[in-house]
Amino acid sequence: MPNTPSALKALRQNKRRRERNKRVKKELKTLIKETKTLLQQKKLEEAKETFRKLQAKLDKAVAKKVIKKGKAARQKSRLAKYLHTV
Repeated sequence: MPNTPSALKALRQNKRRRERNKRVKKELKTLIKETKTLLQQKKLEEAKETFRKLQAKLDKAVAKKVIKKGKAARQKSRLAKYLHTV
C-alpha cells in the first residue's frame, strides 16, 4: 500500500488507465475479428465499413498511447492488404 498522498493518487490513476486500456484493446480485438470473419464470408461492403471503424479506433488508441504507432500501422496494413485480395 502506498504511503504518501501522491503515491495513492498515482495508484488510482494507474488503475483507471489500466481499465481504460483493457477496454480499448478488447474493442480493437473484436473489431479485427469481426472484419476478418466478414472477409472470409465474402461480405465486402460490411467488411469495408467495419474496417473504417477499426481504422478510427486504432488511430484513437495511438493518440491515447494505448498501443504503439507501429502496431496500429501494421494491423491496418495487413487488414487492408487482406481486404484488397478478397
